[in-house]
Amino acid sequence: MHHFSVWAPRRNKVTLEVDGNKVRMLGPSSRGFWSVDVASAGHGSDYAFLLDEDATPYPDPRSFWQPKDVHSHSRVLDHHRFTWTDEKFRAIPLPSAVIYEMHLGTFTQGGTFDSAIERLDYLCDLGITHVEVMPIASYEGGFSWGYDGVANYAPDESYGGPEATKRFIDAAHRKGLAVILDVVYNHFGPAGNYTNQFGPYYTEKHVTPWGAAINFEEGGSDQVRRYFLDNALMWLRDYHVDGLRLDATHELIDRSAMHFLEQLAREVEDLSASVGRCLFLIAESDLNNPRVVTSLGANGYGMDAQWSDDFQHALFSILAQEQVGYFEDFGSISDLAHTLKHTFLYEGQYSKFRLKHHGRPVINLSYHHFVGCIQNHDQIGNRAKGERVHMIVGQQAAKLAAGVVFTAPFLPMIFMGEEYAADTPWMYFADFQAEDLRKAVSEGRKKDFAVFGFGDDVPDPEDPATFQASKLKWEELEDPKHREMHRWYRDLIHLRRKTLSMNLGDPTRMEVVSSDEGRWIYTDRGDIRTVINFADATVRFPMPPHSELLLSSHTVPDRMDDGVFASPMSMAIYHIPPRATLAEPPH
Repeated sequence: MHHFSVWAPRRNKVTLEVDGNKVRMLGPSSRGFWSVDVASAGHGSDYAFLLDEDATPYPDPRSFWQPKDVHSHSRVLDHHRFTWTDEKFRAIPLPSAVIYEMHLGTFTQGGTFDSAIERLDYLCDLGITHVEVMPIASYEGGFSWGYDGVANYAPDESYGGPEATKRFIDAAHRKGLAVILDVVYNHFGPAGNYTNQFGPYYTEKHVTPWGAAINFEEGGSDQVRRYFLDNALMWLRDYHVDGLRLDATHELIDRSAMHFLEQLAREVEDLSASVGRCLFLIAESDLNNPRVVTSLGANGYGMDAQWSDDFQHALFSILAQEQVGYFEDFGSISDLAHTLKHTFLYEGQYSKFRLKHHGRPVINLSYHHFVGCIQNHDQIGNRAKGERVHMIVGQQAAKLAAGVVFTAPFLPMIFMGEEYAADTPWMYFADFQAEDLRKAVSEGRKKDFAVFGFGDDVPDPEDPATFQASKLKWEELEDPKHREMHRWYRDLIHLRRKTLSMNLGDPTRMEVVSSDEGRWIYTDRGDIRTVINFADATVRFPMPPHSELLLSSHTVPDRMDDGVFASPMSMAIYHIPPRATLAEPPH
């Protein structure tokens, strides 16, 4: 016996097609639901819905399993059939996190959850605590970044489908690794999305970069909200995911008395209490609005953390000296210094790129609410040829950048392959089937890249070779250059994980001094002093007696009685005696 239900308030008749048989569904209810029980159906049954007199079978918008593709029949999945072995696992608290972002299709040559399991020991040795998996919701075609998913409840079959997803998470938990899943609630992909055949999932009153906005506030929005809320709860409950990363939450346009993010945070808090596990939410937000990570009790949205783009932009613009696109709002040493102390650079001042005032200050919030990085899928993949940082600025500068990320007060995140300076690019790729859509995507990418001055020489995202070229080549770790970078990342991660002062969240315990003219920064946080030299010349930094060098990105700095000389484009980390303070500027 299986109970089938679907929300289709716009329809006068809904017929269930299951295992080749057609059954008239009962409805609609007062809220627009149609339902029927089928005694012969169960796990593995294939089904679809026929709407009114349309002979087209549509997949279930809440399908747990799309074994063929997003245009075909759905399949019944019994979540209780999987045997979990992680009942004793408890994730390392988010403030302690070292996050590793991965795209399953390119993380290994196999491109599946099962092949990714083989690399879990490597991640543990590196010191990773949380694996962040880019979106896995089913999409059209054989490869995708994942942000064009249309079947939000169904892990894509190219990765191994639902069972492989659970095997991966269970295996990660056995290794002590938490799993974060990237989810997309601001739009559906352009191919294979049939939700609007069933109900008002969109509103024309708001527009996003992907077209009409998701309906979070108009008539019918209760069930649209439930679609996404229940999806989040499913990943956390039925797949044992530890946390969700919410894509582009600034495009969740919602003027309701209770914003969607707040409702989500409340329901996840309740689920956490029910299952006895600490569950968390990380937002991507372009608003520079601290309300996103302000607690529910203080009238915030209750997200546990959010990505800190200002930090990444400030650091990258110094290294690459690119002041194009949104990077035109950044570029000075003092910009980076400000983000190290205050998180956001734009706290209400005028943005040249946005042509308006932007952001507001972060006040009395722990640094643990913010995620910092130098590389992520957007910052690499949204370059014309998918260049990684070391390809743009060189290995020495890339090592400096990593040192800044891991000594910054934010939760550190790295993108797969970054830790060994992978020479494989990571480009944008998609496998849409309609020729007009393929052409539009290719031309659209060229138009987007023109803003950054990348020209027309852009790899075709629809070409399978673009996808294949983006797969990591793990044999690179055998090369001395890559081993050197891997050793640096591993040392940074292990130092951070065992050093209290490198994990302090209190902004009052972070002191920052910088010079635009001298191109240097140094910080004190607890008993850790970090000296950062972006200059092309040696810089002398003050250093209290009896300070201990912990790590250096280049050569060991020359020592004097009251200071150290740092090499060009290098950084170093010191343990300083208690009560030693920032006393004098470098020179």
